[in-house]
Amino acid sequence: MYIALGVIVLIALYVVFIYNGLVRSRQMAEEAWSGIDVQLKRRADLIPNLIETVKGYAAHEKSTLEEVVELRNRAQAVPAGDVAGRAQAEGLLGQALGRVMALAEAYPDLKANQNFSELQASLETMESEIQMARRYYNGAARDLNVKVESFPSNLIAGQFGFAKREYFEITNEADRAVPSVKF
Repeated sequence: MYIALGVIVLIALYVVFIYNGLVRSRQMAEEAWSGIDVQLKRRADLIPNLIETVKGYAAHEKSTLEEVVELRNRAQAVPAGDVAGRAQAEGLLGQALGRVMALAEAYPDLKANQNFSELQASLETMESEIQMARRYYNGAARDLNVKVESFPSNLIAGQFGFAKREYFEITNEADRAVPSVKF
């Protein structure tokens, strides 16, 4: 009788231990996603200043500038929990921002503008911070996914509605390509 009661108590404690581990992992993934969201918002907030600065120097590049604004708005319209949708929208925005930065090569006065240089440096810093936040989120998502799929925690995860998280990945195959270096 006491042995059976002891086994039941041990099993219950083990279930609580696994459940709390799953909750901790889910919270880490949510906190990590919040970090990505904050960095993407900061980058989005820089875009209007960048567009205004470039407009004065590259007025006939209107379609490129309008595309950046449209992609920024689209990225901000993606629902909060849609990791894959946000990754795709932010990837397209990043490509468009790259084209705006390339405009500086065609406009030496723009390249020499202090405001543009500061914005460009801020965007470069922001891209590094986004990459760090992305790596942190993907690590937290990986940890949660391992717990959700591993035995015996998968039994508890299924019972309590814990689900796998999507990774925040590069969706443009051109971004994955190895650059060619020629001397």
